[in-house]
Amino acid sequence: MALSSFIWPFDMGKAMLRINDTISIADWELSESFMRASGPGGQNVNKVSTAVELRFEAERSPALAASVKARLKRLAGRRWTTEGAIVLQVDETRSQARNREIARDRLVELIAQALVKPKPRVATKPTYGSQLRRMAGKAIRGEVKAMRGKVGEEE
Repeated sequence: MALSSFIWPFDMGKAMLRINDTISIADWELSESFMRASGPGGQNVNKVSTAVELRFEAERSPALAASVKARLKRLAGRRWTTEGAIVLQVDETRSQARNREIARDRLVELIAQALVKPKPRVATKPTYGSQLRRMAGKAIRGEVKAMRGKVGEEE
């Protein structure tokens, strides 16, 4: 096979975020910004911008189907912006590279969860026996509660 006829799954020199065998996120869909992390870390935390904010333009992504985007929006919750982007902030470690890695891993997990189509609920009817057991249990419980009342005077 000639090399020119082979379609590369990625652009040369461009980093893509691989979700599974069929879906990859292009680098133009991702943007990272770095800021100083809060919390412990001594002088390092005051000097180095180690916290990462990863932004994924989910609504504009051609790699995801509309149904996946809808599930992703529900899963992302408050992390979903009004512009249709997912914003993940990570400042767990003192290493910028490790925080980037954690943020990307979380994004991959979130998208992988959204790819799983939920099983449709099948409406079922309770069996006659289970209905009888439920009603018997309610009757017994009602008797127990009725016995809790004040004792009447005997004449």
